[in-house]
Amino acid sequence: MSVHADLAARLAAARASGVPIAPPRHDHPALGLADAYRVQDLATAARRAAGGQTIGRKIGLTSTAAQRQFGVDEPDSGWLWADCRFCGGDTIARPLIAPRVEGEIALVLGRDVDDPADAAGAVDHFMPALEIVDSAIAGWDVRLFDTVADNASGWGVVLGEPVRAVPLHELADLTMALARNGVVESRGIGGATMGGPLAALGWLAHHADGRGQPLRAGEIIMTGALGPVLPARPGDAFTLDIAGCAPVSISFADATGRHEAPQG
Repeated sequence: MSVHADLAARLAAARASGVPIAPPRHDHPALGLADAYRVQDLATAARRAAGGQTIGRKIGLTSTAAQRQFGVDEPDSGWLWADCRFCGGDTIARPLIAPRVEGEIALVLGRDVDDPADAAGAVDHFMPALEIVDSAIAGWDVRLFDTVADNASGWGVVLGEPVRAVPLHELADLTMALARNGVVESRGIGGATMGGPLAALGWLAHHADGRGQPLRAGEIIMTGALGPVLPARPGDAFTLDIAGCAPVSISFADATGRHEAPQG
């Protein structure tokens, strides 16, 4: 087994068992970003071979603060999966390792992106969305290699109602508030994602095309966190409010598998 295949298998086993692994970068310091995407590709292929279906892509590290933290000057990307797609009002009862929640704008493509320079023209509509990120790396001790190999730390998405009334060129100005248990703990704006969700999409279109994985009609594109990411504990409930959109909520089951609405 190649080192890439071994890492892909170890990361998949960690997620399946709920037991995280030590940061792969420590054991493989000579491997670079291309190797990390190779690990991700192998894990994606294995999941598809087992019946998994991808429904889109996620972009990570879209803020300058996050890029400084990881010592990079561009985002990263991963895949969205059909079995980890949720609707507003759902309760997540699956075991996770150390989940966190982000407020985002999701773009839905109405046609294939054959020309990355025209990616914005392929957008049919957008939705307010929550991304649930989780890491197979112990303690979230990740750097760029670790997170890219681990599907850019992506796990699931919670999608709100489609929005067509707000012009796409106004997305960068939309404000966001993310509440946990009724208290707003994260605020942001559309421009936090590389200057706006359409700019993030443009980066992804070029990146994906360069890797031989061009964006396709119907794909959902998570464009990056608009504000600080919040940890999710058993029993927590989150509500996302983005200007011009209906709110989106999700809750996490408590330790016994039941969720009780927060009081007050």
